Amino acid sequence: MLDADIGPYQGKGTGEHGLFRGLKKCFVEGDVMLADGYFCSYFLIADMLRRAVDVLFEQHGARITDFRRGEQLGARDHVVWWSKPARPDWMRVEAYRGYPDEIKVREVKVGKKVLVSTLLSPRKTPLGMEALSCKTPQMCEKEFWAYLLAYNLIRLLMAQAALQAEVLPRQLSFKHTLQIWVAWSQRQFLSGFGEDTATLFVLIAQVRVADRPGRAEPRAVKRRPKPYPRLDKPRRKARMEIERRGHAKKLRA
Repeated sequence: MLDADIGPYQGKGTGEHGLFRGLKKCFVEGDVMLADGYFCSYFLIADMLRRAVDVLFEQHGARITDFRRGEQLGARDHVVWWSKPARPDWMRVEAYRGYPDEIKVREVKVGKKVLVSTLLSPRKTPLGMEALSCKTPQMCEKEFWAYLLAYNLIRLLMAQAALQAEVLPRQLSFKHTLQIWVAWSQRQFLSGFGEDTATLFVLIAQVRVADRPGRAEPRAVKRRPKPYPRLDKPRRKARMEIERRGHAKKLRA
């Protein structure tokens, strides 16, 4: 994790495109930007091409892909020219004129999704932060960066373990590494191994992650929520309401 950006929850600068503009400096020539369909816009792709940075996005839902057009590379795989769209209201006329009239991209269907990339050759080969616990913007920002720091720590352990085991870091399990590190940091292993970090790396490298093409997992929560309403008011006020009216009824499953 090299950098990240956060912004206000309302008003100017709340959009992901606006936040991304502050991160463009992180990309250098030869990099590849991976992102979802929200970022698949003409102007963003053109900006990346100016920096000699390639992109790989999912096709934006508003764009229609016609594989009968363009230069055919294979079944549902072609290279096409995108024409510059009309100038958005937020863009200055001078900036709009600076963009090329066309850009060349590759569109290919993989499974049920259409991918868009500036890698045009067919021979070239996606933490627990869903809810922050702090109450003030300043502390939430500190919590955010602490998550990224912890993420990089785990990735560093994986890299060191992979070097010792002579495998690639991506062949090791992030979740397994996290579990081993939590147990190790709580000194569960220290009685037997002392401060032997080499043993720590051996334990991390024990679990390998194989290539799993086409793997699909349900996006669903296994554990059912408890049948009680959410606490959406101060606890003191909730206690007073219980004293006056009794406990609220359970929610239906």
